[in-house]
Amino acid sequence: MNEEQRGSAYAAAAYILWGCFPLYFPLLKPAGAFEILSHRVVWSLVFCLVVLLIRRKWAWVRELMHDRRRLGLLAIAATVIAINWGVYIWAVNSDHVVDASLGYFINPLVTVLLGVVLLRERLRRAQLVAVALATLAVLVLAVGYGRPPIIALVLAFSFATYGLVKKIIGMPALESLTSETVILFVPCLVLLIALQAQGNLTFGHSSTGNTLLLAAAGPITAIPLLLFGAGAKRVPLTTLGLLQYITPVIQFLIGVLYFHESLPPSRLAGFVLVWLALVVFTIDTLRNGQRVRQSARDAEPVTTG
Repeated sequence: MNEEQRGSAYAAAAYILWGCFPLYFPLLKPAGAFEILSHRVVWSLVFCLVVLLIRRKWAWVRELMHDRRRLGLLAIAATVIAINWGVYIWAVNSDHVVDASLGYFINPLVTVLLGVVLLRERLRRAQLVAVALATLAVLVLAVGYGRPPIIALVLAFSFATYGLVKKIIGMPALESLTSETVILFVPCLVLLIALQAQGNLTFGHSSTGNTLLLAAAGPITAIPLLLFGAGAKRVPLTTLGLLQYITPVIQFLIGVLYFHESLPPSRLAGFVLVWLALVVFTIDTLRNGQRVRQSARDAEPVTTG
C-alpha cells in the first residue's frame, strides 16, 4: 500500500466513524445535549493531553502563547465547533438525523460560498450552477417544512466556518484540537458543576455503562480527527472532497433505515436538488483538478540531452 492509498484509508475511516455518530449519541441518554457537549470537550482534552504526553510534543505551546492572532482564531474555531457539536448532538437525540445529514451534504457548497464572500474568490460557471441548485433546494425544503431547515443551515455554516478558520490557522489536528478544548474547558466544567448542583447531572449518577460512554466521548471525538489529519497529509484535496460525502450518506441512511425518520415528497425533492448540486460540483472539481495538473505538466521545462 503506497502513501496515497494509506491516506485514503485513513480519511475514509474518519468519515465512516463520523457517519456512525448518530448511533452513539442516543446511547448517552438521559444526559442532555449540553452535558454531552461538555463531556465531549472535557474528555477530548484529557485524551489529547495523554497523546501529547506519550509523544512528548510540547514545544508548540510556548510558540502559541506568544501568537495573539492565532490564539484569537483558535477562540473563534472553538466557538463555532462548540455550536456545531451542540446542535448536532441535539439534532441526533431529537430524531433529526436526516436534517443533520442535509447540513453535511450542503457543507461543501457553503464552503465555496464563504470563499466568495470572505476571500473574494470567483465562482466558475458550474460552481455557480451548484450553488443555485443548493439555494433552490433550501427554498423547497423551507416550503416543505413550513420554515427554513435551521438545523441543516446551522451545521453547514458552522462547520464551513470552522474549516475556513482552521485553514487560516494551519495547525496540526492534535495541537489544534487540544488548544480548542483548552479554551472550552472552563465553560464546560462550570456547566457540569452547575448541573451537579441542580441535581441534573447524569455522569456518575446513572448506570456505570452510561458513565463510561460519556467518558468515551473524548477518544470517540479525537480519533476520527487524528485519522483525518493523517489522511489529509497524504491525499489530494479532490480525493478528500469525494470521500467527505461518506459521512452524510451514512447519516442519511441511518436516519431513514434505522431510526425510520419520515421523508415526505417535499423533503425528498429538496434532497434530490442537493444531490444534483453535489454531482455538478464534484464533476467540476474533478475537471478543474485535471486542468490544473495538465497546466503544471505543460509548464515544466523541457530538458534535452
